[in-house]
Amino acid sequence: MSELQHVLRELSLLAFPLLLAVTVHEAAHGYVADRLGDPTPRAAGRLTLNPLAHLDPLGTLVFVATRAIGWAKPVPVDPRYFRHPRRDMLWVGLAGPASNVALAVAFALMCRTLLLSPPMAGTWFGEQVWTPLMLIGVRGVTLNLGLGLFNLLPVPPLDGSRVLAGVLPAAAAPALAWLERYGFVLLLLLVFSGVLNRSLFVFLDYAARGLLGPAEALLAAR
Repeated sequence: MSELQHVLRELSLLAFPLLLAVTVHEAAHGYVADRLGDPTPRAAGRLTLNPLAHLDPLGTLVFVATRAIGWAKPVPVDPRYFRHPRRDMLWVGLAGPASNVALAVAFALMCRTLLLSPPMAGTWFGEQVWTPLMLIGVRGVTLNLGLGLFNLLPVPPLDGSRVLAGVLPAAAAPALAWLERYGFVLLLLLVFSGVLNRSLFVFLDYAARGLLGPAEALLAAR
């Protein structure tokens, strides 16, 4: 398989899990904010599962190119509508990563269900249906776990910074404001310095193997 064919194959396998992961992640932020009293996401048309409402074209291209970092359109949230702004923003921040973990579990269940039927290697069904579905499921698990865990890092503009702001005392606000000024730079350093490869991604690999079980071992050589 040529390099171009390999890239096209990976893109075709990643397309559905990526669109679903980003769409559900952003819609979850909007839904929780809406339930907590903020009409802003609904007014902006962000309580939808239409990917076009959430995708940022440049952010998507950067993710496809780097396979490490990307972004979607931020869901507009106005904490002034919340009864408890700091606490409620924490729940809004957690909603996105939690939805990705739920999707990872769903993809893992799909893979384990597929294992109940034989792969029928060499047959049309095995090569054109069973194997592609299994590969999409495996990528759905790793992609959603990666997106969820990565966004929990307490670095602005990631969701973890909202969670951090919700659990720290109000007196820590100046320090968080300072961190927000340099958040994107810190994020790039974490990604491209290899720090995440030695910490977060190790845990991600362990979690993905645990969810996939036999499916991971079966497809390791593919």
